[in-house]
Amino acid sequence: MKAVLITGVAGLIGSRMAKWVLANKPNYQVIGVDNLSGGYEDHIDDKVIFYKADLATEDLNRIFSLHEVEYVYHFAAYAAEGLSPFIRKFNYTNNVVATANVINACITHKVKRLVFTSSMAVYGNGNPPFDEEDQPKPIDPYGIAKFACEMDIQVAGEQHALDWCIIRPHNVYGAHQNIWDRYRNVLGIWIYQKLNNKPITICGDGSQRRAFSYIDDCLLPLWNAAAAAGASKQIINLGSKQEYTILEAAKLLDQIVGGVQIKFTEGRHEVHLAYSTHEKSEKILGFKETTDLSSGLKEMWEWAKVQPKRTQFVWPKYELEKGLYQFWK
Repeated sequence: MKAVLITGVAGLIGSRMAKWVLANKPNYQVIGVDNLSGGYEDHIDDKVIFYKADLATEDLNRIFSLHEVEYVYHFAAYAAEGLSPFIRKFNYTNNVVATANVINACITHKVKRLVFTSSMAVYGNGNPPFDEEDQPKPIDPYGIAKFACEMDIQVAGEQHALDWCIIRPHNVYGAHQNIWDRYRNVLGIWIYQKLNNKPITICGDGSQRRAFSYIDDCLLPLWNAAAAAGASKQIINLGSKQEYTILEAAKLLDQIVGGVQIKFTEGRHEVHLAYSTHEKSEKILGFKETTDLSSGLKEMWEWAKVQPKRTQFVWPKYELEKGLYQFWK
């Protein structure tokens, strides 16, 4: 039976994509790989054939050889962009080395297409909305790692005939997000803080602009990234066309959950304006934004309220402490 292999299957995008494929493409098995460092096994559908494995060290040929893998979705990553300057070694191992292993396995086992979720972090500072033709200029190790992976995948396409589609999602949120990680996903951080009766934190003055993308709107487009002929060897932004300031997003959350206190912390090294074009995703992937931020946050809040009490993840030791922000000390 043909199979779809999903890395990062315990995370937000991976677990939700697995459920979507199982519900909508019954002729495919779903193979899941995750080391459970940033996702949760109870998010993985019971019908997924799951392998607990670290992509940076695992011999993936063992897994690929057991299944007829047609499409590979490489979602696994530690997307703590702001933290990446303080965990450089981990960042590059978790992203670049892991991706190299995935690429090798895809070439060896002749998969039909590799879909890689990169990041808008590759664009760096510029003049948004960022277009796929813009020259990437990442400003942090996370963005550098994602851009390196993009380039390696394209070289594999040229040299080894690997078919690929690179997706640049932005600020995807929804049920199954890891709200227990203090370093990534601002909406998840805020929801965790609210659930634990803490003020929600904003770095700087909150004038940074971002677009937030509801997971349900991204699933069919992600399938098309693998299956549509027009997505072959394309780089495509994926996500919302509506941007907000961080402060506007915080006030919108307050309207939904009520009683939000906002605490402003020191600013950090980050892109101030980050949102992208969407026309290519509509044309090639059939992307339609049907869920606005208010509706999506309501759904995520209802999900979050019934989640088990989990311990918030805190790095026991950073690789570099010089310049570390006070709120992470």
